[in-house]
Formats: sequence, structure tokens, C-alpha cells
Amino acid sequence: MSKHQQQFRYSTGVIAYPVFFVLSIWIVFWLQVRFFPWIKRLGVYPQEPEGLLGIFTSPFIHADIEHLYHNSIPLFILSVALFYFYRKISWQVIIYGIILSGLFTWIIGRPANHIGASGLVYVLVSFIFFKGIFAKHYRLVALSLIIVFLYGSMIWYAFPVKEGMSWEGHLGGLISGFIFALIFRRAIAKPERYVWQAPDYNEEDDPFLKHFDENGNFIENLEPEVEVEEPISENIKPTITYTFKKRDD
Repeated sequence: MSKHQQQFRYSTGVIAYPVFFVLSIWIVFWLQVRFFPWIKRLGVYPQEPEGLLGIFTSPFIHADIEHLYHNSIPLFILSVALFYFYRKISWQVIIYGIILSGLFTWIIGRPANHIGASGLVYVLVSFIFFKGIFAKHYRLVALSLIIVFLYGSMIWYAFPVKEGMSWEGHLGGLISGFIFALIFRRAIAKPERYVWQAPDYNEEDDPFLKHFDENGNFIENLEPEVEVEEPISENIKPTITYTFKKRDD
């Protein structure tokens, strides 16, 4: 299996990890509604020291079922794409994305309780899009185009166009994803290069091209055939034929 095939290879974690992550935020929401309504206050409070805790807890907390639903579907789809195409750096993107996007929200956010996994969703959208563009790998570029088609309209919500929505968290996620695409720029699948694309390629040394003559005719056997005579066994003596001539007296 080539290096490129190993890069894009399905494993159980491609589905299991996104399912686990999405299921965990649903469980937290169920606990919030049923037993602990106070955890809704564990969001990011900008410019307040106690609001720093929300950087780690806010992605698991949602205002209502609609808020949770709108974040769950893109989070699952984008996570599956992340773990399949970028499995070696997937956890780094998720963990650092939560921290950095939350920190951006804490710095530039309005005085409010910022909650929800939408910041991480924007991290994944931004990272997958820019990473595919930087990679110049046909599969990753195609993935970037799919991301633009599905979630391109989300860019407008990174600006204050809707009241009550944490556009600061969305903007922080977009910036964070772009930064990670730059940081992990070398951790990409390189487009597969053939032997004849190498800078030191020499046609005269190519074993395949040696099968063609100067006129382009295919030569099946490059080396002339050499017939080897079997040695005469020592047990076999040569036969000597004598010819007798009759003498005339």
C-alpha cells in the first residue's frame, strides 16, 4: 500500500469519533434540561477571568434543541471528513480549535454568555477549505469545493447580521481554521508523482522505454538469445565408421 493510499484510508475511528463527540453534546444537553439547568451559564464571558473556563465547556452547552440540532449535523459531517482525510492531525485540529476559537471569542466578544459548538464548526469549515487549497491534491481540492457548496453561506454569520447570535465565536473559528491550515501546511498528502516526472529522470535508463527502437517499434526480447550446447557425456563414446575398399588383384 502506497503512502497516499495510507493517507486516505477508512478506519473505525472515522465514524466512531464523530459519533462519540456528537453524542456527548446531546448527553450534556439532556443533563442540562433534566437535572442541571445551571450548566447553561458555563459559557465564554469575554474579558472576565471566570469566563475563561467557558473556552473548554461552551462547545458542549446549547441554548435549546434547535440550537443543538443545527450544530450537530455539520459537526458530524465535517468531523468525518477531518478524520478521513486528515486523520494524523485531526485531534490536534479539534482540541486546539476549541481552545483558540474560544480564546478569540473571549478577546473580541460582547459582554454576554457565548455557548454552542458553532465555533468548532467554523474551525472545521475554514480548516478543510483552506487546507485543500494549499495542498493542491485533487481529492482535497474537490473536498474544499464540496465544503464551499454545502457551507459557503455560513460566512455571513461571521459578521453581526443576526441579533442574539455569537458572530464573534464564528469569526474566531474561521480565523483559527485558517491559522491551522497554515501551521499544518506541510502535513498534507502530496500529489502522487511518477518516475518520469522526477527532475533527474533519464529516458535512456528507463527499462520500459528500452523495449522500443528508434522507430517506435516494440522489442519483446532485449537480449539476444544464446544457444548453449549440452556437453557430451563421458559415457558416450563417438562412433567410428570404417570404409573398406575392395582390392583388385
